[in-house]
Amino acid sequence: MSTIISLSLNDEIIKQIDTVQKERGFSGRSETIRAAVRLLVDEHQERKKSHGVQNAVLIVVHDERHSEEFALARHKFLKVIRTQLHDHLENHECMELMVLRGDAKELVKLAETCERCKGVKSAKMVGV
Repeated sequence: MSTIISLSLNDEIIKQIDTVQKERGFSGRSETIRAAVRLLVDEHQERKKSHGVQNAVLIVVHDERHSEEFALARHKFLKVIRTQLHDHLENHECMELMVLRGDAKELVKLAETCERCKGVKSAKMVGV
C-alpha cells in the first residue's frame, strides 16, 4: 500500500532532482525522491547502531548568513570536536570540516543538530 504525500520544494531543488533523475536513469521525480528517502533512512539506521568511542569527520556547508546559529549549535559539542577548519566558499557559503572523537551517540547528535540548523545546505559524517 502506498500513501501519497504533498511536498513543497523550491525551483533549485527541483532542478537538482531533475538532473539526478536524468543522470541516474530514474523513471520520474517520485522514484528519485523515494531513493533519496531510502538513503536517509538507511543512514539513520546505521547511526542508531553506532556505540562506544568513535572517530569521525563531519563536513557541513552552510549559508554564511546563518553562521552565528551554526556556531551556537556547534559550541554545545566542543568536547568531541578535536579539530575544525572553516573556509569561505563562493556564493556566500561556508564549509566547516570537523575532526571528531567521542561517544558515538554524541557524534550522531552533533551531526543531526548541524543538519537541522537554518541555512545548512549539506552535512555529511563519515566514520560513524
